[in-house]
Amino acid sequence: MSSNYEPLIPAVSAFNERGVPVSIDFNDVYHPEWGALEQARRVFIRGTNLIDRWRNQDSFTVCETGFGLGHNFLALWQAWRDDPHRPTRLHMVSFELHPFTRRDLELLWQNLPESERRLAAQLVQAWPPLLPGLHRLEFEGGALTLTLAFGSVERLARQVSARVDAYFLDGFAPRVNPEMWSRHLFGQLVRMANAGATAASWCCAGEMRRGLRDAGFLVSKVPGFGGKREITVATLRPGMGQQRIQAPTGSKIVVVGGGLAGAGVAQALMLRGHEVEVLDPVFAQGLGGSHKGHIAAALTPVISRDDDIRARLSRAGVLRALQRWQGLPEPARPRRCGTLELARDAQHAAERLLAVNELGFPSDWVRWVEADEARALTGVGSNRGGLWFADGQLVQPEPLLHALFSLPGLYCTDQLVGSVHAGPAEQWMVCDKHGQVLASAPNVVLANAWHASGLLSGMADVPGLPKLRAIYRLGGQVSNFAAGSFGELKAIVAGEGYCLPAVGKQCVGGSTYTVDPAVSQITTQGHQEVMSKIATLLSVPSGRSNSMPAAMGGWAGWRAAVTDRLPVIGPVSAAPGLWMACAFGSRGLSWAALAGDVIAAQLHGEPVPLERELLQKIAPR
Repeated sequence: MSSNYEPLIPAVSAFNERGVPVSIDFNDVYHPEWGALEQARRVFIRGTNLIDRWRNQDSFTVCETGFGLGHNFLALWQAWRDDPHRPTRLHMVSFELHPFTRRDLELLWQNLPESERRLAAQLVQAWPPLLPGLHRLEFEGGALTLTLAFGSVERLARQVSARVDAYFLDGFAPRVNPEMWSRHLFGQLVRMANAGATAASWCCAGEMRRGLRDAGFLVSKVPGFGGKREITVATLRPGMGQQRIQAPTGSKIVVVGGGLAGAGVAQALMLRGHEVEVLDPVFAQGLGGSHKGHIAAALTPVISRDDDIRARLSRAGVLRALQRWQGLPEPARPRRCGTLELARDAQHAAERLLAVNELGFPSDWVRWVEADEARALTGVGSNRGGLWFADGQLVQPEPLLHALFSLPGLYCTDQLVGSVHAGPAEQWMVCDKHGQVLASAPNVVLANAWHASGLLSGMADVPGLPKLRAIYRLGGQVSNFAAGSFGELKAIVAGEGYCLPAVGKQCVGGSTYTVDPAVSQITTQGHQEVMSKIATLLSVPSGRSNSMPAAMGGWAGWRAAVTDRLPVIGPVSAAPGLWMACAFGSRGLSWAALAGDVIAAQLHGEPVPLERELLQKIAPR
C-alpha cells in the first residue's frame, strides 16, 4: 500500500444531551447550540467582509477548512442567491476528513429552514461517493461550484490548486484537532490566497492567532455573540498573495481535434461562455465522424491495490463524466448499467478481493461479488466472481460526440491543420498545410492525438517536450454481434476483453491492439482475436470455441499513448496560450470530461478538480 494512501472513514451521526450534532472522532460539537446557519452568517460571511468584497466580481473563491454538516456552504449559497451584486461565478473549496454519507446528511438536514432545505436537496442529489481525493460538484448551471477534498487537511492542503479570496477557518477545537490549526496548514492557505484575502474563525486561541500572524495574516479579535466574547478575523498582509486573474469569458478559443478529447474540452469551455471553434477533417463525415459506426464502448473505473496514479485519474475521470454527461438526451447520455470485472483465476480473485478490502472503498462504488451474484447482475453465466462497479457506463460514442459538438457556441469545420504558430498581439495562428490562416485566438488546445506531436515539431519557439514527442499510436478494432449472442447481457463484462449490452439489434465485443500499423481496419484476424478474448472471458470450454457467434462487422480506430500510459493534459508552460489534451490511449471516455474541466479551471483561475501531484504527472513535458 502506498504511504500516501489514506482510507476514508465516514462520520457517524451522533448527538449530545442537548440534541446538538457531535463528532465521535473528535469529541466536539459541529456547531453551537443556538444554530449553525446563524454562526455561518455572523462569523464567516460577516467576518470575512464577504458581501462587500465580492461585489460585482466576475469570480470569487471561498475555502473552508472543515465541511462538517455543510451549513456554511448552504448559508454561502443562499447569501449569493440573495445578493443582486453577487459575483458571476462563486467557488468553494472545502476539506473534510470524515464526510457523512448521503443518507445521513439527508436526515441531518430535515429541520433546516425552507430556503436552505431546498438547496440541501440539490446538494444531496449531487453528493459524491465517499472516495478519497477531490470531488467537483456544480450548481446553478455551473455558476456555483463546490470542490470537496475528502481526506486529511494536512495532506490535501498541499494538493489543492486554487486562488482563494476568503477563508472560513471552521475546524474542531485546537485541543482535539490540532492538525486543523497548524502552521503548516496556514502556510498552505497563504500559498493559495489572492492578494487581500480575508479569514474568520469562531476560534480565538492564542496559539492559533500567532500561527496565522506568522504565516502572513494581520490578525485581530472582534466582539463575538451567542455567549462567545470574541472571534478572530484576519487579512493577508499587503504585498502578499496571488494577483486576481481576469477570466477570458467570451473570448474565442480554438480546439484542434474532433474526437473525444476535443469534445470534452469544447464542452467545458462552452459552459464558461467561450466561443469555441473546432477543426478536424473528420467532420466531413459528420460531427461524430471520428467514431462513425462505433456502436458502443465502455466507461469503467479501474482500481489498484496501492491506489496508484492511473487508478486515481480513472476515478476522477469517471466521476466527471457522470456529472457532465448524464444530463444529455438519449442516445448521447451514457447508460449507467454497471461493470463486472471478472477474475481470471483463483489467484487473481484473491488479489482483487484483497485490494478492495485494503482500499476500503464504499460498496456503492466497488465491491466483490461471487459467481451467483455476478450472474444475476450481468445475465451471463459464469463460474467466477469479480469486482462490481455500479457506475460502469455504456456509451454510444457517435451520438455522444454529435451532441457535444452541437452545443451552442461551438463551431466545427472540416479543415486539416498543418501548423500552429505564435502571431501578433498574443494570438495563436492556426494554419493549413499551405500556411493560410484558418483561425486565430489567444488560446489554442491541441486535442488531436498523435498529430499533436507533429504540430509541436514545427514550433521553433516551443522547447522540446520529449515525452510528448515520443507519442505513439495503436490501431485496433471491436467486433459487432447479434443481440443475444452472449445471453441477455444486462451489464458490461470485462477482463482481458469485454462484451457490452446490446444497443438495438447488436452488441459489441473488444478489442485488439496493434502497435503503429500502416492502417487501422477491420480484419478477419481481428474478429478471431476478439472472439477468443470473449470465449476466455465467458469461460467457454476450448472444445466449444467454434460455437462462438460470428461477427457482424465492427469498427476500427486509433489510440495514441505515451510511455507511462497517462494522458497529457494542461498548459505548455513555455508557450502561454497553448494547451494539450492528448495521449488518452484506450481511455478516451475516462479522460475527456476531466481534461475539459482541468483546462477550463486553470484558464479561469478556478479551483482545479484534480490534485497537484496528478496535474504534474499529466502535464505536457
